[in-house]
Amino acid sequence: MNIGEIAKRAGVSRSTVSYALSGKRSVSEETRRKIQRVIDELGYRPNASARALANGRTSTIGLVFPPAGTHYTGMQLDFIGSVVEAAAAYDYDVLLSPSGVDSDRSFQRLLGERRVDGAILMEIRLQDDRVDHLVAENFPAVSIGRTAHPDGDWWVGLDHTALVEACVHHLADLGHRRIAFVNRPEHLLRAGYESAHRGLDGFTKAAAERGLTVRTYCCGDDAPSGQACLERILHDDPATTALVTLNEAALGGLYRGLAVAGRHVPRDFSVTGVVAGRWAETVTPQLTAADVPAEQMGRLAVELLVERLDHPDASPRHHLLAPPISLRASTGPAHAHRDSGSGSGSDD
Repeated sequence: MNIGEIAKRAGVSRSTVSYALSGKRSVSEETRRKIQRVIDELGYRPNASARALANGRTSTIGLVFPPAGTHYTGMQLDFIGSVVEAAAAYDYDVLLSPSGVDSDRSFQRLLGERRVDGAILMEIRLQDDRVDHLVAENFPAVSIGRTAHPDGDWWVGLDHTALVEACVHHLADLGHRRIAFVNRPEHLLRAGYESAHRGLDGFTKAAAERGLTVRTYCCGDDAPSGQACLERILHDDPATTALVTLNEAALGGLYRGLAVAGRHVPRDFSVTGVVAGRWAETVTPQLTAADVPAEQMGRLAVELLVERLDHPDASPRHHLLAPPISLRASTGPAHAHRDSGSGSGSDD
């Protein structure tokens, strides 16, 4: 069924049907009702291309979200799901683009062919050419994460610096003096991933304030890497009694490494970090953590983008979130036989 058949049955021109559907020109109420009766009888639904031609909108937003490695992590999938669900509430579809840089063909097709009305960017770097490109093109976009200079951008961010600081202070308050930091993979740190850098900044700052002995590690986004990292931590400093992690994908391996080493959590070793709540609750004992509010962040990003689309001249807005630490069962007081020394060190 097409516009021509509707026009024929309603006894009007094709352009009149088009105007009635798009609202670009006024049509008399009587004619509009006649056209609507035919549409209802025929069960006509304009396809996406026709709607885009009629009103200049695709009713689709792009989610520019490169996997950090060879696959999406659980937290990344949580974000994708949250964006899709929030977009559906506004009657928008989501087109996923696994683009890491603005020169990616996927990214260029998204913009050059105007396949989407606006975009949400994930896995933000401190210096991110995708953000710069969209700003230069005046293309409506919102990022989940912040660049080094976010003032003129639209974004939703998690305060990784403050959250990791809070984790360190929590451990220090429990008497832990020798603490390791398990970050994201080394290639992400080198690439300038915002969360990895801001988290490391928070760890370094809080450790210096409390006079702790610390080491920092990069770790692959998988359980075997987590186990290998934990073995390295205990090899480098057997007196380590706690760790903070940003790497939820390695969490199961970190726990396994502690079990193999005979370290009971939390009696002998405390673990905390910044992790999505549902993942923190899958390990035993459940992880004391600053829970990443993926659902809230995805919803806020979609709301900001819809605001940009509906009000192109609106001033940039952003949300910086810092959820409290959820106390579960993976942290406890440091024991004297596991705790000695002071100072600082690092191992990247």
